[in-house]
Amino acid sequence: MKILVVNAGSSSLKYQLIDMTDESVVLKGVCERITFTGGVLTQKTFDGRQTVINQDMPTHKEAMQLVLTAMLDKENGALNDISEIGAVGHRVLHSAEDFKQSVVIDDEVIRICEKNAVFGPLHMPGNIACIKSCREVMPGVPMVAVFDTTFHSTMPAKAYMYGIPYEVYDQYKIRKYGFHGTSHKFVSQETAKLVGENAKMVICHLGNGSSISAVKDGKCQDTSMGFTPLEGLVMGTRSGDIDPAAVDYLREKLNLKPEEVVNYLNKKCGVLGVSGISSDLRDLEAAVEQGNERALLALEMLAYRVRKYVGSYIAVLGGVDAVVFTGGIGEHSPRIRRLVMENMEFCGAKFDNDKNEAYDSGVGYINTEDSKVKIIVLPTNEELSIARETKQLTQKN
Repeated sequence: MKILVVNAGSSSLKYQLIDMTDESVVLKGVCERITFTGGVLTQKTFDGRQTVINQDMPTHKEAMQLVLTAMLDKENGALNDISEIGAVGHRVLHSAEDFKQSVVIDDEVIRICEKNAVFGPLHMPGNIACIKSCREVMPGVPMVAVFDTTFHSTMPAKAYMYGIPYEVYDQYKIRKYGFHGTSHKFVSQETAKLVGENAKMVICHLGNGSSISAVKDGKCQDTSMGFTPLEGLVMGTRSGDIDPAAVDYLREKLNLKPEEVVNYLNKKCGVLGVSGISSDLRDLEAAVEQGNERALLALEMLAYRVRKYVGSYIAVLGGVDAVVFTGGIGEHSPRIRRLVMENMEFCGAKFDNDKNEAYDSGVGYINTEDSKVKIIVLPTNEELSIARETKQLTQKN
């Protein structure tokens, strides 16, 4: 069974074709500048054949038609017929409180997603437009919505509620939802294979956008992102946790409109704002080596916030069996992993920096042999997670 995984934004569309017999990637590609002039599709097969198509894509429908054209190309494609695609898995940002798991898409699912677009105004319209376009150009092919929030739907009310009047929550659904759910689910499932299904684990998805989850018995108990991805850790350009009163003070002092201050906290803050250099950790680490103190402060703040959340989630779980690092920073920054995990022996986690520095790829253990807690680096695979969910919901027999 081959599954097409689609991750669409307002002006871009990433896709992978995965053969579920061995979970291998057949091809992957991206459509850029959808709705703009100068559209381009770039695709690469598993054996290195590349396709580049320069063509405007006024809507997501034209983008999906171009994707099918590229996949069916006799020289550089990988399909003989569209019927080889058994199902399509769509990454969808927000489930609100309507879905607790991935669902097969029908008209009612689309209607509910349109209702919930208010919770993700930047991403949901593109998600929905692509789903509708796929259904048009691939009629009869089953499709699944895999939401970025549903993994966190197992959080208890004491974890997801804010300290606001209950009636306000009930009417407007203002609460913690959490994000990066496909990554947290994939990594927690893979970790369970290593340390046991009932393990208590803290998953650290660290990238330009970062989040942490506390997982017990395979279920999320708490997560760092909130009503939006702005809450939680210090990130590439996001401030993370901040006193709400400071937000209004910022707005006043910087003479910003309400919508501008939210954009400011999302795009101008985080390690970019603190360092004044970059949101890319590689740039900051290079600056640290040259003695830049603000770059060092930015990295220390990032790691400190992660460490604080890890500690609090160990308390939430009543202990921990594994702390797992994933994402671009989690997988590629020994410095951040060290700053987070060194001197954590009090909770049974003994960190081995030689293993940490030596880690290169794949699943890696960076704890000492006598550590009670496993400290693991484990690459995430959100596309495969979506494909697995899609297969589970659509496979016949």
